[in-house]
Formats: sequence, C-alpha cells, structure tokens
Amino acid sequence: MHELTPRQIVAELDKHIVGQDDAKRAVAIALRNRWRWQQLPDELRKEITPKNIVMIGPTGVGKTEITRRLAQLIDAPFIKVEATKYTEVGYYGRDVESMIRDLVDSAKNLVREKKRVELVDKAKARVEERLLDLLIPRPEWESSFRESTEEVKEEDSQERYERTRDKFRTMLLQGALEEKEVEISVEQKNSPVQVFSNMGMDQMDVDLQGMFERIMPQQSKHRKMMVKEARKVLLEQEVEGLMDKDAIAEEAVDLAERHGIVFIDEIDKICTSEEGGNRSGDVSRQGVQRDLLPIVEGTTVQTRSGSVKTDYMLFIAAGAFHRTKPSDLMPELQGRFPIRVELQELTREDFLRILTEPSSSITMQYQALLKTEGVDVKFEQDGLEALADIAFQVNQTTQNIGARRLHTILERLLEEVSYEAPDLKTKKIVIDAAYVQQKLHTIVEDEDLSKFIL
Repeated sequence: MHELTPRQIVAELDKHIVGQDDAKRAVAIALRNRWRWQQLPDELRKEITPKNIVMIGPTGVGKTEITRRLAQLIDAPFIKVEATKYTEVGYYGRDVESMIRDLVDSAKNLVREKKRVELVDKAKARVEERLLDLLIPRPEWESSFRESTEEVKEEDSQERYERTRDKFRTMLLQGALEEKEVEISVEQKNSPVQVFSNMGMDQMDVDLQGMFERIMPQQSKHRKMMVKEARKVLLEQEVEGLMDKDAIAEEAVDLAERHGIVFIDEIDKICTSEEGGNRSGDVSRQGVQRDLLPIVEGTTVQTRSGSVKTDYMLFIAAGAFHRTKPSDLMPELQGRFPIRVELQELTREDFLRILTEPSSSITMQYQALLKTEGVDVKFEQDGLEALADIAFQVNQTTQNIGARRLHTILERLLEEVSYEAPDLKTKKIVIDAAYVQQKLHTIVEDEDLSKFIL
C-alpha cells in the first residue's frame, strides 16, 4: 500500500474490474491518504480522521469486487461484513462490535505470517536437530556414578556419537533419509468448550474459550510418519514455539488501529424507509444504526488482544438502495460517510468488456476448466457479442443482477459440453453467434421461462 500511487491502484483494479472509474478513484485516493496520514507528525495526525466512503449502485456492478481486489493489493488488516447479520444490543445475534474483533483477528493473522517469515530459518535449524534426535537418539550417560576409566569410555562413546550424528546430518541435508520412518509427538486439539449465555459469545469480553484451553491439560499422541512429513509438522511446532503471543497481540492491535479497513456491505438493508406501511423491522434496523454510529465515529472496543480504538480506521459501506436511499440512514451516520460514489448500471458494451478484458475473465475460466478434459473451447467475436446482447436483454426484461447474469448464461450455454466433456469425440468447440442462438434462443424468447432459467 505504501508504494502504490492512486494511478497505480486504479491500474491494478482495471485488470479485474470493468468501468466504475469514480469508485476506483475514490478508494485509490482513500488508500493513498492512509499513507499520507502516516507521514504526518504525531500532533497533526491526531486531528485528521479518515474520510469514509459509501458506494451506491445496483447489485452485480462491482461494489464488492472492488473491495475484494483492494484487499489483495494492500498489506493491511481488512474485513468484509454484512450489515444484515447484526442485531441491536440486547437482541439475539451478533453485535456490531464483533466486526472490530474480527478485524483484530485479521491483523493477528497478518502479523503471524510476517513473524513466521522472520522465524522460519531459525525454526528449520531446530527441526534439523530434532529430526537427528529422532533418527539417532542420544545415549544416556550417568557420569556421577562412573569410575574414571568408565568416564574415558564415555568420552569416546560421545565422540563416536557426534561423528555418527554429523554423517546423518549430511545424509539429511542431501535428502537421503526422506523415506525413513520416525515417531513424533503431536498435540491434540481439545474439543471446543461451548459456553452459553443470554447475550451470546460476541458480547463477552472475557476470553472464556482461551481460559478453558489453558485450564484443561494439553493432550498429545505419538504418530509414526516419514521424515519428509514429520519435517512439516515439526516446523509448525517450532515456529509456534518461537512466537511471542503477547507481542503479536500488541502489534496486531496497533496495526488494526492505524491501517484497519472495514467494508460494510448491504448497508441499505438497515435503512428505515418513510414509504410504505410495514414498519415491523424498523426498530431493529434503527438499533443497528445507533450501535454502528459510535464504531464509525470512534470508540474503544474490548477484544481478546486488548482495547482497540476505532478512531482512525477506514470504513467503506456499500448498498444497492433499491427501495431506500442514503438519506434514509440516520443523519449522524450519514455524516460519517462524507464521500459518496454512485456506480452505474452495466451496458451492453460493459458486458462485452467483462467477457474479454479482465486478466481472469469468465470466458478464460471456462476454457481452463474444460481444458483439463482435453476440450478446446474457442469464443469467436460474434459469439461474445451475442452473449453480451443476451445478458443485457435479460437484465432489462427480468431482474437486473448485473454481471452475475453472465455466470448464469454461460453455465446454461456450456451445460451440455461440461456434461459430455469426458466422452466427446470432437474435442474442439467453437462458440459463435449461431451456437449461442441455438442453445439460448428458446429461453430468451420466452420471457416467463427466462425468469426461472436465466
């Protein structure tokens, strides 16, 4: 994230997502502002908070995909949550603070991976010594009860042992002992202890699960396996043993506070519309908004890793807003999302670009899948244009589900080929306009049928 300029971020997103330039620019600027914020002196940094973003647009136009690809670009804690799975405090379900706990867990995973890279060389050296101990166990000498002549013999035996150990070390490094069997001790994971309460585990600040795991004795069992398999198990044990869990927790909290990004999807589903008479769920929706407000505004959340401040986290919200509008959110919550970006519906040209431009386009995915069966699928230009026409037409005449319509159409188009692929005599399939019309013409013409099939 530190090295990418806004233009570079947009260029990376362009490899996977067609159009929606305004949304790409908004998230690119927000990410770069995170880096700029880090360069400021501490006194000024305290006065500047992130400018949160709300993306507005119909389903299937790229809202979630932009953030998903964004998460792959940045080396920062990132979590995607659905606003609909949260409930007001006091009701059964997950409270909104659990998203921050999940973010800290994401940060811990990042820190652990970073520490793992730093410790892996040291751990490998330890694994080598442990494997040698398993292959040629050290003899037990009790020198305190031996006479001097026996001590001399003991020294000779120890020298012989070290020479043998060096020979085995050379063989181990050369890979000559990979198939040899050794017996190692593997720790058994205790069955999780279920703790039931009237408020749910997400609202309990005490790590009862971890507490029970510490109280209950660790169980281990002996397993026999080859050296090449034992090396992987021992490496994980050594890396885990070298990690400082307290230091990891502290670093994870700091990382989440400074660089954490929370993507809240389906935020329109917790809006309360003034239109219509059905207000049965409005109380609960307003309650979730009230609980979400202090999280976005800046508060302190208790987690298993310590207290976490949300003041400088970046929040990106998204919603289709079909039956509601952003102004239906609480005014206080609206003010916490000052940047609003509207994503446009996909046109026929957009569908055609989606089929061809992305680095892992949907057509390439189907070609790669069928290639495993030896079937060579070729998409002609007129075939791609016919698919784009059908996708756009069906979206206009039935429910508009955006780019997801292409998955439905292509699955229907290639259903017979996918089924017959292992037994096909002709291993080359050409998808042109005539092929598309032959397979999909009846369904597209029958509007009632297309509602159920496409």
